[in-house]
Amino acid sequence: MARLTRLALAGHVHHLIHRGHSAQPIARDEQDFRQMLAALQDSAATHKVTIHAYVLMPDHLHLLATPSSDQGLSRMMQAFGRRYVAAFNARHGRSGTLWEGRFRAAPLDASTHLLAAMRAIELNPQRAGLVAAAVDYPWSSCAHHLGRRRDPLVVDAPAYWALGNTPFERELAWQRCLDDGEPDAERRLLMASALKGWPLGGAAFLAALGEQTERPLTPRRRGRPRRLPQ
Repeated sequence: MARLTRLALAGHVHHLIHRGHSAQPIARDEQDFRQMLAALQDSAATHKVTIHAYVLMPDHLHLLATPSSDQGLSRMMQAFGRRYVAAFNARHGRSGTLWEGRFRAAPLDASTHLLAAMRAIELNPQRAGLVAAAVDYPWSSCAHHLGRRRDPLVVDAPAYWALGNTPFERELAWQRCLDDGEPDAERRLLMASALKGWPLGGAAFLAALGEQTERPLTPRRRGRPRRLPQ
């Protein structure tokens, strides 16, 4: 069966996941993380992709990003990969690929799923036991959204701005959202969407996407087609 074309559409928020090959590290120390962040910031700016949230984990990364063109995500990740992998290999005396195949991504309905995706992304280090609190992890957008530091990579999404009229109100609302935790079903839904490449949203959202692409937006039913009555 032919591989499904990745769905990437200008002006829509996408949840993107990129994993290290065979679960191997994509960053081994602070310098690696700093180089990865710099490569990502430069590539996003060059290819006009807006980053709303991110986390750089030792063996994978998540982005919540809006491209300005249909090719923006792919071009950003190609440029990011070329720059970062070359630097990583040079530092650590290795060669070859760093990634487990191509990155995975899917658009989502920002009006209903963006904050859930942000929460899943920013809670990742806490969930993995790397930090006691998500805000303490230095390689994510969490500290930015809680007002601990200004992150030049991040452009806040409208859904985040809607959390309050002042920075304090937004930061407090976001802390409460993180404190509430994420339902397992919510996280599984977000992961399945990105990993399998199916957009996440309701009927109206899928109908709007259908006007922009001819690619299938939902999985086909397995098995033989039903026989029509004679």
